[in-house]
Amino acid sequence: MPLFKRREKAPQAFAAPPALAAPGRAQPVPGHFAAPPTLSGDLCRALREAVPVIDAAVYKLVRLAGGFRAVCENRRYQGALDAFSAAVPSDGANRSLQSFADCYFEQLLTYGTAVAEMVPDETGAVRYLYNAPPHDFLLRRARTDFSRVEVLKNDGAFGRALPHPERFVYAALAAQPGELYGVPALSGLAFVSSVLLKIFNAVGQNWERVGNIRFAVTYKPSGDPSARAYAKERAAQIAEQWGEAMRSREVRDFVAVGDVDVKVIGADNQILDSEVPVRQLLEQIVAKLGLPPYMLGLSWSTTERMAAEQADILTTELEYYRRVLSPVLQEICRTHLRALGCTDRVDIVWDDVTLKDAVAEATARHLDAQTAEIRAKLGLSGEEGDKNAEIV
Repeated sequence: MPLFKRREKAPQAFAAPPALAAPGRAQPVPGHFAAPPTLSGDLCRALREAVPVIDAAVYKLVRLAGGFRAVCENRRYQGALDAFSAAVPSDGANRSLQSFADCYFEQLLTYGTAVAEMVPDETGAVRYLYNAPPHDFLLRRARTDFSRVEVLKNDGAFGRALPHPERFVYAALAAQPGELYGVPALSGLAFVSSVLLKIFNAVGQNWERVGNIRFAVTYKPSGDPSARAYAKERAAQIAEQWGEAMRSREVRDFVAVGDVDVKVIGADNQILDSEVPVRQLLEQIVAKLGLPPYMLGLSWSTTERMAAEQADILTTELEYYRRVLSPVLQEICRTHLRALGCTDRVDIVWDDVTLKDAVAEATARHLDAQTAEIRAKLGLSGEEGDKNAEIV
């Protein structure tokens, strides 16, 4: 009889991967990291630098996302939370939770995935917010919790575990099923942008050739034998005199003897009209980014303005982005308040999205004030007051 019984193997702490997960995929397996799609992220960054409309659209979306205020359920800590939101340092010389959110959102739109680190002080309170560059981190499923994502340091071929994983906040934009990394908002614009850049490049080359005029000077000797004998020398003299006339900073006339023909190179060619194809490509870019054309400086109509339907669609788009950012901001605020002894709930209250015309809004407020005044005079409210207001 053995003295020591064989110890039974302890059950694993993490949940089993989904049964429908495809074999060979690293993402759904706990403890395996997923390589970041840095190529697509670098391509999106290059698109922003090459096509100004795309870069302007990203900044427009960041600004249109609007401001917010962190609200603590325990009112005693609201002052500390407001002070933290207004003064917490972030990348560069920025100081505020709003500045951090703008930079974080911009990275999320460009790369599809954003990771930030909460750097604490000696008390555990958050004293600095650091937006990690996309090439510096890797992601993997947590070994102990299949639903949690761990952030690793990208040190080459493999990721290196970080000592304090609880300090990192992570967000993915429109992540595909089974994937850890999100999809950039600019995905799908590579081909359209490449065609657009080819058109711009061709237009630039054509203007370089046609705008900077080149001349073709042709000397045709007459039937005289002496003229034919000295044709080469006379052509050299004409070329020398023409070159001096072109290099001169003053306007000089060119005088030649004989049959000399001067033509502009490329004057008979027709430059292709690029307005229609460029507009078609820009329409694809605008449709992908979800912004009205006039917000990007594209005046395709003399009465270009935002319709009510466009405002509703854009508002829905911004609400989606806010739903992605809110959990990250809540986690940062909760982490800071826990160091102060508060474990109550924190909500992120966003400002109202205002996309309508300021004059129309002022007119609506004026009409509301008139309606309220009529109701007060009649001493009525509700539907009855509305009917009497219409009669008056």
